Amino acid sequence: MDDKIYDLADLFKVFSDSTRIRILYLLLGGEKNVSDISDELSMNQSAVSHQLKTLKQSDLVKVRRDGKAMFYSLSDSHVESILKIGMEHILEE
Repeated sequence: MDDKIYDLADLFKVFSDSTRIRILYLLLGGEKNVSDISDELSMNQSAVSHQLKTLKQSDLVKVRRDGKAMFYSLSDSHVESILKIGMEHILEE
């Protein structure tokens, strides 16, 4: 059980970065490529790619290749649920 607790702590560490949260929120609207994400967040593509790599390694996003283009989306509905529940929690008064 301790291993799973450490894995959960690592998952929450990934969520601790506001840039990664912004990317995840953007992907709530559907799949996007690095260029779309960097344009919408006013970030350079290198920084976005770095954050997407972390999100992919944590199984929070998945990638689909279409020719040379790579499209990113949320891995599953759990990611959306975590984001929504977290936002509900901080908006409570």
